[in-house]
Amino acid sequence: MAGNADPGPQGPPSGPPAGPHPLVLLLQEFTLEANRYVDTAGGQKDMHRTDLNALAVIMRHTAKGNVVTPGLLRKELHLSSPATTALIDRLDHSGHVIRERHGSDRRQVQLKMTPKAFQDGGTIFAPLARQMGTAMAAFTPEELETASRFMTAMVEATVAAREESSGGHPDTPAPPTQHPRPHPTR
Repeated sequence: MAGNADPGPQGPPSGPPAGPHPLVLLLQEFTLEANRYVDTAGGQKDMHRTDLNALAVIMRHTAKGNVVTPGLLRKELHLSSPATTALIDRLDHSGHVIRERHGSDRRQVQLKMTPKAFQDGGTIFAPLARQMGTAMAAFTPEELETASRFMTAMVEATVAAREESSGGHPDTPAPPTQHPRPHPTR
């Protein structure tokens, strides 16, 4: 009776297709909640998400000893030149960033965070750090190591997906949406 064998677990699915893995759904939810936090907490200091992202880029590159220029910021945040200038002007006027001429090339502008940026950043992110620290304390060092390896792999997968969706050009922003121009009436 080989012809009547039950296909078992390898057989065709009987119900609707399975959705994303529950961990993927949790990552999506975490991303949404993190964005909501940044919007809410940053808004209390009149800072937009892009402002905070810019400060994070400047901080990360500065910690690595890299010179941070408007061009680097534009590239990292996928902004147009005018949007980058407006962002830097906003951060400069709010006292979070200063522009300095680079020592070896006086034409090159370098961006540096001010003590106010570090203070405001600490104020904005202290509640999140405190709550996350409390949540992490419930896990063993081994569990945190596994979670760290998992998150590292998810970040790498997200970068790879971004590069794939941009046609293999990792630092190329998506082209702007073209809106049809209305025809002038006669």
